[in-house]
Amino acid sequence: MSNSQKDLLYTVTLAFFLLTASITITIFASYLLFAVDIRYYQLDLVVNMDYGTIMKNYVQMMDYLINPFNWHFHLSNFASSAAGRLHFQDCKKLFLLNFGVFIGTGLIVAKYKKIRAKFNRTFLWIGVVGIAVAILMVLNFDQFFVIFHEVLFRNSDWLFDPNKDPVINILPEDFFTQCFVLFFILFEGLNFWKARQKKA
Repeated sequence: MSNSQKDLLYTVTLAFFLLTASITITIFASYLLFAVDIRYYQLDLVVNMDYGTIMKNYVQMMDYLINPFNWHFHLSNFASSAAGRLHFQDCKKLFLLNFGVFIGTGLIVAKYKKIRAKFNRTFLWIGVVGIAVAILMVLNFDQFFVIFHEVLFRNSDWLFDPNKDPVINILPEDFFTQCFVLFFILFEGLNFWKARQKKA
């Protein structure tokens, strides 16, 4: 394999690492965001449950999504429909795929961590495209959210009915907005940082 091919392969691998790293950090940071949002949006009044109970159910939901050994979706205080459980299962598969790519690309990047800057300008363009997507999100988050789900999911199970899947009542749209904003800040920051690196 030529040096140019190695540079290209390393660049693609690093791009996926930065993407999945940003997603992974956002996933785990969501615990803190949600903990704050319970108070800020008075979710205890929305669902008539205390702070601890709401947080416990969020932790249960996230344990299902991130734990590769937990394939039984159950929330102590919220009923779930078959469609709702299927959507969470689809989300879990995407979460685990992200973690798998994050670990795999991370090992490759760690092993070949020599700075191969020939294609570093690629990260500048990734960052520019990311800014364009972020602007579209800010201009119309509702439409962005719909398109995001239509791209990732093969069905409409993500359209929760609060009567059948009341857990949606503790997941306000603003919470998802905060998660997307955090992701874009991380992803853009990492890409522009890499784009500014010089050759070794």
